[in-house]
Amino acid sequence: MLIVFSGLPGSGKTTLARKLATRRSATYLRIDSIEHALRKALPGNDIGAAGYAAALAIAGGNLSLGIAVVADCVNPVAESRDAWRDVARGSAVPHLDIEVVCSDKAEHRRRVEQRRPDIAGFALPDWASVETHAYQPWTGDRLVVDTAVLSVEEALRLIEGRLASLARSAD
Repeated sequence: MLIVFSGLPGSGKTTLARKLATRRSATYLRIDSIEHALRKALPGNDIGAAGYAAALAIAGGNLSLGIAVVADCVNPVAESRDAWRDVARGSAVPHLDIEVVCSDKAEHRRRVEQRRPDIAGFALPDWASVETHAYQPWTGDRLVVDTAVLSVEEALRLIEGRLASLARSAD
């Protein structure tokens, strides 16, 4: 199964993705970590979509082994969203898109401004960059999880419920 968490920085996707990956013993792919490593290895180079390309390849390899994958990314454009779906289709596994939002703007801002980096040397985005981040509206099917109204445990129960439905329909 491929589970893709998408959303703006500070929305809560990393918290949810990590917990779900741990609960399911799934491979956890965080685009921030991959992109940060690429920037360190290739200083001065524009890595563009290389982080997503690397994550997609790693996801496909794990899925082909029967290992579930949880991806944690902003996933701001239709092309990247489609690419995740293509990897799931190519591996013949169920796929769930989860868009994590924080509908309370003041709470979202507080989270962004109070976050501390958990990747050594990684510069977190500030509120101004989150507000102006290019993020295309979704047109495809996805589960929307609003972390302004759901606790982490409530959100995980909602996600697990959807995953159980997906598993039943895949049988």
